[in-house]
Amino acid sequence: MNQQEDIKKAVEVMRNGGVILYPTDTVWGIGCDATNPEAVAKVYKIKQRDDSKALICLVDSEARLQRYVRDVPEVAWQVMELATQPTTVILDNATSLAENLTAEDGSIAMRITQEPFSKELCYRFQKPVVSTSANISGQPAAQNYKDISEELLNAVDYVCYSRRQEKKPHTPSKIIRIRRNGEVEIIR
Repeated sequence: MNQQEDIKKAVEVMRNGGVILYPTDTVWGIGCDATNPEAVAKVYKIKQRDDSKALICLVDSEARLQRYVRDVPEVAWQVMELATQPTTVILDNATSLAENLTAEDGSIAMRITQEPFSKELCYRFQKPVVSTSANISGQPAAQNYKDISEELLNAVDYVCYSRRQEKKPHTPSKIIRIRRNGEVEIIR
């Protein structure tokens, strides 16, 4: 299966409320439509994670990020522009996302991906894609496809084929909280 067919199938599964496993700009991720509360609930169940812990979303562009976060502070754009590695920003005023995805304070963690597969996936899907590490909560994140447990492989609706052969170290993104008033806090 080529990358375009792989992305087409993943998009189809997410549009139908399904959950996928896919390679990202960091570790392998569990993904779904970030605007679909039932799909988000499935991700929490698969991860065996408390739904009070918000999940990260990937988008393909600044324009897409702005559709789902009202009033992005200027400092957030500066942080993302200067980042030398994948950086997730937690921003206030999430809008048009699944209610069970955003934090109690209305914030959302989002990252503009630059990695070719996940960027194209987000572009073709035309909405934010949930991107939480492919692991059961509390276990190590799957750096590569070979690190994903059978339990997870069997729990999702589709497992992407792209980058399955890869065997190199990957780490989770940096996480930076940026408040509306421009206050910056490094989380990870």
